[in-house]
Amino acid sequence: MKLYIGLDVHSKATVYVAMDEEGQVMKRGNVETSPEGLARLLDETKAKAGTLVGLETGTQATWVARLLTAAGMEPVVIDAREVRAKARRRGQKTDGRDAFEIADGVRRGIYASIVYVPPVEVERLRKILSRRRHFVKAATRETGAAKFLFRQAGRGSAMPKLTTESAWAKLLASPRAEGLREHLAMHAALWRLAQEQVAALETELDEALAPFRETAELLTTVPGVGRITAASFIAVLGTPERFPDSGAVGSYLGIVPSTYDSGESERHGRITRQGSGPLRAVLVEVAHHAANPRHPLHPYFARVCAKAGYKKAVVAVAHRLARILYRIWRTKTAFDVAKLNVEAVRETRTRTVYYRIRTAA
Repeated sequence: MKLYIGLDVHSKATVYVAMDEEGQVMKRGNVETSPEGLARLLDETKAKAGTLVGLETGTQATWVARLLTAAGMEPVVIDAREVRAKARRRGQKTDGRDAFEIADGVRRGIYASIVYVPPVEVERLRKILSRRRHFVKAATRETGAAKFLFRQAGRGSAMPKLTTESAWAKLLASPRAEGLREHLAMHAALWRLAQEQVAALETELDEALAPFRETAELLTTVPGVGRITAASFIAVLGTPERFPDSGAVGSYLGIVPSTYDSGESERHGRITRQGSGPLRAVLVEVAHHAANPRHPLHPYFARVCAKAGYKKAVVAVAHRLARILYRIWRTKTAFDVAKLNVEAVRETRTRTVYYRIRTAA
């Protein structure tokens, strides 16, 4: 008899429902959310190897899915929003009903938003990059706090960039810091501590990138793409074989325009912003390099910029970058300008100006 199991996983307890191929509930109950509790669940349901076990996305989903895989099960991690949208009783939510809906949905194969559970190496990359972002934000907050103190005291003009140890030391020794020095030293200490954590995480990132060294080197052949961008791209996609083409990658990252096309009405709006926000931010940061005429993607940037403005041009180039990085990874070939449909030229254009704004004498 084939079983289908649905789990509603919480931090302390997990509610489960097991049903057969006809939709008949064979077993239901709850166990502790721990390796021992999940082992007891499989024992109580007498689940055989290959049993489909459905669960929603959440904080616990990854390690639970890995444990189920190690036990010979086939975990199916479903986007929690789709589970809610397809629930029969939307206004009557209980853990037991959620577990039943998941088990029944897995049995009928109605779920489309199946979430990728990355292998251990990719998950390690994700964790390191996540912690690095956390401490970079912490350092930025301390810089902003120092600037706030100066502005509050009416001394905010010509503030230096507080991105190095020497810049902080110079600011603390400056006469402008009189009366603020004690508090500034506190912010400097926290900034220094955050920077130390960032440096430690970047060392750890070098070790975590070892299994993907060849891929990272290929991705960094794209102008403007560095180690952090390459690692972020690898961590989010996991493997290029998950996607049929580069267009699917753009949709997955939420960097494509939203579309409404129904009857005679057709509208295109801002990007969908689905998927990984941090990776979109990194790609957009790299895309700013295309504003430089020496960048090979500048012709694409200039064409969109002339029509829609700088910001939309940057997003358009970020989308193109995502597709280029995917093709490089999929084909295992370095970046080649010849494949961009651009040609290398160097020309100087002279403009004749007939009017200009008057300047003050």
